[in-house]
Amino acid sequence: MSFSASDISESKEYRHLLSLPYSDVLPFVIEYIKKRSAITGLFLVLAMINITWLILFRIELMKAYTFVSILPYTVGGLILFPIVLILPHELLHIIPYFLFGARKIRIGGNLKDYYFYVSAPDFPVGRFKFIVIALTPLISISAIIIVMIFSLDKPLWCWSLLLTLFVHFTMSAGDIALINFYWINRSKKIITWDDANEKVAYFYARVKKQKIDR
Repeated sequence: MSFSASDISESKEYRHLLSLPYSDVLPFVIEYIKKRSAITGLFLVLAMINITWLILFRIELMKAYTFVSILPYTVGGLILFPIVLILPHELLHIIPYFLFGARKIRIGGNLKDYYFYVSAPDFPVGRFKFIVIALTPLISISAIIIVMIFSLDKPLWCWSLLLTLFVHFTMSAGDIALINFYWINRSKKIITWDDANEKVAYFYARVKKQKIDR
């Protein structure tokens, strides 16, 4: 049985935990990406592995190519390819939303604050569904890029893809921060949904039933 956003907000079984306006997403991301946990620890370890891979690959690249010949591929990997990936990344959030039953899905963003989002208005999801929705683009795109790196026999293009992998990984910090929010509050059964008109994400937690001593 599925519940609507109004069912949850009006129910005594849930209490309001957090309202997150889209305009406050950046401070929220910074706050929760800084909070130490198993999630941010894993994120940091994977980032360091990526950086180490980049450094070792760059050292090998310098043995066969000049700085000038490498530069265009560096620009492509750091700027051009990540920009191209913004739309596919957001579209990949849609797939699990759709599979979970959402049909009214919106894509938006704010260039001033440099954030983009996919929302399913008034479609509540719990922890498992939220994590699947959040991680689908990061895992899918990273897997495709890694396969391409090992498949291509063109070092300069591989360098560009390695940089793209790192930038895309760091650009996914918003998804990781939200997952970290769930992890830190893992003792609570959290339900979340978006109000696309108000541009606010709501988080509610199920109230624990109190035991009555007899």
